[in-house]
Amino acid sequence: MRPGKSCATRDGVAEPRPGVPLPAVVAALGIAQIISWGTLFYTIAVLGTAMREAIGVSEVALHSAYSAGLLLSGLLAPKVGRRIDADGGRGVLAAGSLLAALACTALAAVQGPVTLLAAWLLAGGAMAMTLYDPAFATLHHVAGLKYRASVTALTLFGGFASPVFWPLSQWLLERDGFRTAYLVYAVVHLVVCVPLHLACVPRAIAPQVAGGSDAFPAPLRKVRPSAYAWLAGALVFGAFAASAISAHLVTLLTAGSLGMREAVLVGTLFGPMQVVGRFMEFAFARRMTAVAAGTIAFAMLALALALLTQVRGSFAMAALFAVLYGFANGILTIARGTVPAELFGRAAYGTLLGRLARPQLVARALAPLALAAVITIDPDRSLALASLAFGGVVAFFAYRRAVAR
Repeated sequence: MRPGKSCATRDGVAEPRPGVPLPAVVAALGIAQIISWGTLFYTIAVLGTAMREAIGVSEVALHSAYSAGLLLSGLLAPKVGRRIDADGGRGVLAAGSLLAALACTALAAVQGPVTLLAAWLLAGGAMAMTLYDPAFATLHHVAGLKYRASVTALTLFGGFASPVFWPLSQWLLERDGFRTAYLVYAVVHLVVCVPLHLACVPRAIAPQVAGGSDAFPAPLRKVRPSAYAWLAGALVFGAFAASAISAHLVTLLTAGSLGMREAVLVGTLFGPMQVVGRFMEFAFARRMTAVAAGTIAFAMLALALALLTQVRGSFAMAALFAVLYGFANGILTIARGTVPAELFGRAAYGTLLGRLARPQLVARALAPLALAAVITIDPDRSLALASLAFGGVVAFFAYRRAVAR
């Protein structure tokens, strides 16, 4: 075997580059995920206001540009998945990190609405090439039968993105302003993410074994042709709820007579509970299928959203909602990458994940604006809360329809 080349295992998947074991590949991808999520997705929450005030645009203009980036990310997702199926993830991820550095540089240089839109569109392209779905598709080529455990480990890394980059962004903002913060992040992509992707991610081979049959395990169950649509619908609502709640949590809680300080404290429970949920999925992965874990997650999501309608000034009820919601959301992140493999098999898996990612990213982009529109005609937020709770129930039943034998 020549140095620098990947090789085939008897399962027909690429092994890590010589000297780079699978745990190191997962760790490299995980570090890059922390940086990519932290700099491309989460920074708007901390740096957005300063950016908007500096260039003189409205809150609507800022978030519209950001949503446009997310929409572009969704549109590009299937194409990115097909490229990873054909060539592996090494080149895509490295190119995505280069584009992320360019996007952060553009965000540091914004002067008005046109450059703001252009910068977030660049960031959207980078998101399509660097966040979870391309990383999951890359692990599909690398991890073989350890794919599910590798996905879970990767999401454990990703859970640290907001705890690391929210305070870091705030510190950089207070020290030197948002422009310096984005320039620092551009350098981080260049000196950390690009080398990690090039050094640790193998070049994948075509996922075929002798005789041309698929190298990967067949689906664990027979599913109806409509299963894909039901699964996509369930995942779309999960993405919609996550984005809507992230943008409007304080508004939804304070409308129920909870104080601002308590509402913010409730929000801080999300991150730790997501990590707990992912640890639990990792611990019990040998004892239950990914489909079963997804059922638990969607049931907990529906229950959490039902509890949200009953907060009514009760901190205990709000905290219970946050615990269940964070736990469910942590497992759902893993389910996005593992349930499709059990249902449909892993042939052309990057393309499959890309197709599933597109409507999710579109929903994530539209959710804050959609819920804001409902809130404007719903002063006491009861309609908004009831809509989320109803959607949670629908998502659970859609998922159960998808996974029915």
